[in-house]
Amino acid sequence: MSIVCEFEFNGQEEIYEFNKVAKMANGSVLLKKDNAVLLATVVSEFNSNEEQDIDFIPLTVQYIEKTYAVGKLPSGFIKREAKPSEFETLTSRIIDRSLRPLFPKNYHYNTTITIIVLSAHEDTDLQVLALNAASAALYTSDLPIYKMVSGIRLAKIDNKYIINPKITDMVNSTLDLYIAGSKDELLMIEMKSISSEDLKEVDLEAFANIHNTNEIEPKELVKVISIGQDFLKETNQTFELSFKELQKDKFEFNNIKINDNNLLISNYIKDNYILEIKKIITKLAKSERNIELEELIKLIHKDTFCVNNNIDIKNIYTEVINLKKDIVRKMIINDNIRADGRDLTTVRPISIDINILPSAHSSCLFTRGQTQALVVSTLSDIKNGQVYELLTSKKSLNENLMVHYNFPGFCVGEAKPMFGVGRRELGHGNLAKKALESSIKKDLSNSIRLVSEILESNGSSSMATICGASIALKAAGIDISNLVAGVAMGLIVEDDKYAILTDIIGLEDHDGDMDFKVAGTKNGITALQMDIKLGGISLNILEEALIQASKAKNEILDIMEESSKNIIPSNALPLIEQFKVDSNKIMLIIGKAGSTIKSIIEKFDVNIDLDRSNSIVKISGNNKQNILNASEHIKSITKSSSDNNIDFTSIYKENDILIGKVERILDFGAFINLPKGGEGLLHISKISKTRINKVEDVLNIGDTIELKVLKVSKDRIELASSSL
Repeated sequence: MSIVCEFEFNGQEEIYEFNKVAKMANGSVLLKKDNAVLLATVVSEFNSNEEQDIDFIPLTVQYIEKTYAVGKLPSGFIKREAKPSEFETLTSRIIDRSLRPLFPKNYHYNTTITIIVLSAHEDTDLQVLALNAASAALYTSDLPIYKMVSGIRLAKIDNKYIINPKITDMVNSTLDLYIAGSKDELLMIEMKSISSEDLKEVDLEAFANIHNTNEIEPKELVKVISIGQDFLKETNQTFELSFKELQKDKFEFNNIKINDNNLLISNYIKDNYILEIKKIITKLAKSERNIELEELIKLIHKDTFCVNNNIDIKNIYTEVINLKKDIVRKMIINDNIRADGRDLTTVRPISIDINILPSAHSSCLFTRGQTQALVVSTLSDIKNGQVYELLTSKKSLNENLMVHYNFPGFCVGEAKPMFGVGRRELGHGNLAKKALESSIKKDLSNSIRLVSEILESNGSSSMATICGASIALKAAGIDISNLVAGVAMGLIVEDDKYAILTDIIGLEDHDGDMDFKVAGTKNGITALQMDIKLGGISLNILEEALIQASKAKNEILDIMEESSKNIIPSNALPLIEQFKVDSNKIMLIIGKAGSTIKSIIEKFDVNIDLDRSNSIVKISGNNKQNILNASEHIKSITKSSSDNNIDFTSIYKENDILIGKVERILDFGAFINLPKGGEGLLHISKISKTRINKVEDVLNIGDTIELKVLKVSKDRIELASSSL
């Protein structure tokens, strides 16, 4: 018999139904909200006692969208769901990062969490619902999980913070903040600021600047997060109280596994090899450090003590790695000294090389310590953006800023081939895109692709990508409001002591308790991503980490600004001039049957692209002067007295006879200054009864001519010689 739990949060109803479907799973739930229905299941192999011999939690999360959920067929030739979309992959990562901290440290059983969207609604936030459903299935299962986790999205609309807004309302928000946590702890945060120019239904005049990236200051961000945390406390307390009686009998799991043999070898290594391990820790390169640790483990294994006591090399490996972690953490907590000799707040040395690739549109080699990103930009027509679909969108969408992050094996000294893009690479590229997109002026009619090739990695490669990409954008001549930099922060907590680390290396990421990435301009934060390994973080520590990160970010921006002062544009950069015209003047540029635009293209040897939806003219070619001349020519065509908001219909009527003065002469006719104000077009075909080849053969600038009004509208008037 199924059991239904109904809740109302923030005026929105959620219905959880248990014991109705997928009953062979360890845990399952149907979650309904509006017209959205999600199925979440949890399956683990602990019943078979097949524990994996690994040092991580073998958890797999799959978020899957079915197109039948909105009554449409999959696009493409094959009519069934195949490769997950980028949104599905990123949502899977959000759920994984939110739930993984709940599992016991030594939990080594294969576990899969699957969330399937069975029905969708355009106003429903599927990422929030998916996490809530997955957590409910996990909490009520027989796995050793004793906390509920839920998600929340916060928006800032009209300077008010909105909890779990409708998706359609997000078009008016200047903030997108996603938080996951339990009733007591924050576990995961993702945030991006949204440019005012991205907003679809807001009065832009209400904003002080023409371009406003809406960066957020650390103190304000902490305030918003605290609002979300209060809401999470309420929802999770309600969930746990309601679901407690639905929990299956929990699998008995011993989190701490210690045997006498492990204790024996642990003490022996501490007494005899601790100095060697400390020396190896100071090796900066991950590959070099790993090789020396492996050699030490082999040496210990051959030690007389280990041979006589028949100590397995796997046990030696485990104890050496644990001791290494303990040493790293105590050096930081007790001595404020890190493995590479830095103090807690120092940023590693930075070097920046701009436009090192002659045939690329722009490039930046950004090196910070032993982390190195080569970021390359490519500009193309707006029509060449990435076409994608969202489940609830009725038509294909176009993405004109693409950030692609690649992490080959050689960047960490591993001998492995390059395959397809993994979840981590998609996630890092998406974070970089979030950080950068609000700084880019949106009146450009370009598609921009940024590719980050990680050439060396020892921590913070995604942040190096952001720094290199921002400079690459500037080197490509993209109109950006400010440079954007990123820095990765770490945290070590031991009892009542803690240490916040600036610009962490790989060792500190692996052995630390937090990975906290902060990106932004000198005005504030544009993107943030936080993952906690220790089970939660207090708002006081969070605020301290944000302030420390902002200081480091600004220090990096100073270096970036100095490096980008004297950028020499690449010779490969496309020669482009673009500007906006009055939408009513587009037909003037095109001319009858395209005659005007064809003549401009031939005369100036350029390419012209007209974006009629945005009234943007883009001129490109191989000769800069020709491009500028064509630009001036088109601006001359579109310039008329209608720019002065004259209503021609109130002044002139058809068949009126006027005396006008020739103001400008163009290939296709002349613009005439009219006696009662305004400017009208006298087409070349309307000047004389006989055909003329050039306007200049009949008229000169300043000539006075008698004219007849042929056609008049509110913003345009057409003329002919009175003799016609």
